[in-house]
Amino acid sequence: MVWLHGVRRIGKTTLCRSLDEVVYFDCELPSVRQQLDAPERFFGDLRGARVALDEIHRLQRPSEVLKIAADHFPDIRVIATGSSTLAAKAKFADTLTGRKTSLWLTPIMSHDLHDFQAEHLPDRLWYGGIPPLFLERERAQPEEYEEWLDSFWARDVQELFRLERRGSFMRFVELLVVNSGGIFEATTYAGPCEVSRTTISNYLGVLEETRVAHIIRPYSTRRATEIVGAPKVYAFDTGFVRHARGLTEPRSEDYGAFWEHYVLNEIQARVPGARPHYWRTKQRQEVDFVFDLGERGLLAVECKWSEGSLGELRGLRAFKNAYPAAAAVVVVPSLSREYTIGLGGAQQGRVIDLEGLITRLAQQQGGPAA
Repeated sequence: MVWLHGVRRIGKTTLCRSLDEVVYFDCELPSVRQQLDAPERFFGDLRGARVALDEIHRLQRPSEVLKIAADHFPDIRVIATGSSTLAAKAKFADTLTGRKTSLWLTPIMSHDLHDFQAEHLPDRLWYGGIPPLFLERERAQPEEYEEWLDSFWARDVQELFRLERRGSFMRFVELLVVNSGGIFEATTYAGPCEVSRTTISNYLGVLEETRVAHIIRPYSTRRATEIVGAPKVYAFDTGFVRHARGLTEPRSEDYGAFWEHYVLNEIQARVPGARPHYWRTKQRQEVDFVFDLGERGLLAVECKWSEGSLGELRGLRAFKNAYPAAAAVVVVPSLSREYTIGLGGAQQGRVIDLEGLITRLAQQQGGPAA
């Protein structure tokens, strides 16, 4: 079976409905949930079929239903969707290890821009990558982002995690999105949200499991100058970051931050095995992403919106001084050809575009890019 997951309105239902020869069931419908109360009879009537079970977290015992399908009806192919991951323990007592292939549907990536007839990357960075919001971008209203957040609370957070104190949780989400891409310290959120530090950590766990926030851990070899504990947290979509920050007119400094978010989204979508870290010293020298590739060494990645800012590579220079054997690249949106730049002394790096980065990461992970 395939477990298709991602945030609300990312396109899971549309994808399921577009598949050929698939019998589609919407688990939000009471009649469908009633049929699945007797899963043996339900699957017994579908032998040999391809079955889509959409919004399966609406069932009382979703993991039991999927386990029965996998173990007792091997001739049935199942694609199941949910807005949250199977790690949401409130309902998923069994994560179906060994019985499923997981597919994470991220916000719009570069390959999608052509399919959406939108080659203009700044539009994707400004309006975000939730398909219905992106398609209606010229008419999108701030209320649509608020409606998405209200739906997320009611249909994902409440149903799967049973959290209380809606005001505190939503305030946390707002502050986290405003500070997206920054260092996360739970204590800085506890006061404004009027909850404990432990509760803030629990809130962050909910956002991570639902893919609304992405936690990037620091890379460190325990040197005295390196940050070793505090993670960076990225919101899932640049459109929501722009909305939360109250931005009304594009500025070049905003696109720089959005480009960093987009590069992370592209890596998650196309090289799912890659595990990004970030690097930062106590002197605030920082590298956006660092990949520990085992025997292949380290790859340090700095994201720059334009080639005109290549003189601002203080963090990358510091990283190369600390780890001379590491490969270093600067990824920019468009480039006619890759080229080498100096990083001080004998140290060098490469300027590459996004496709070059994805290809390099995929090769070093031992497979092709998605």
